[in-house]
Amino acid sequence: MKRKHSLAVLALPVLLGLGGAAFAIGGGEGTQSKGPLTCAIDVNPSGRMLEIEAVALADAAVSGSYSLEVRSAGSSGNSNVRQGGGFSLEAGKPATLGKVMLGGSAAYDVQLDIDANGVSITCDEQVRG
Repeated sequence: MKRKHSLAVLALPVLLGLGGAAFAIGGGEGTQSKGPLTCAIDVNPSGRMLEIEAVALADAAVSGSYSLEVRSAGSSGNSNVRQGGGFSLEAGKPATLGKVMLGGSAAYDVQLDIDANGVSITCDEQVRG
């Protein structure tokens, strides 16, 4: 069974290229909006692993930088993953900024920070495998 966190309904679901999967981000727990920019943390089990994606959507074309940090929460091991870099978004098209695959039996604290066109936004969530 596929589980999604932080995915809710936007006015119109937007088609995300690969596999033709419909994808919409909105008011979930790890989702934030500020001005024309929305960020979300998408979590999907994949076998015994957990796939964590940092996703962004903008009402208008924007460019900027992002930082994704995933830390283990609790006593189930010690993982600390950081990713970051520049990006460009087309208006109305969600994009994956970063992706992490980790053991699916632990809990993780996930934080996504985005700076784009003078707007800063943070999405954070604790996820469990």
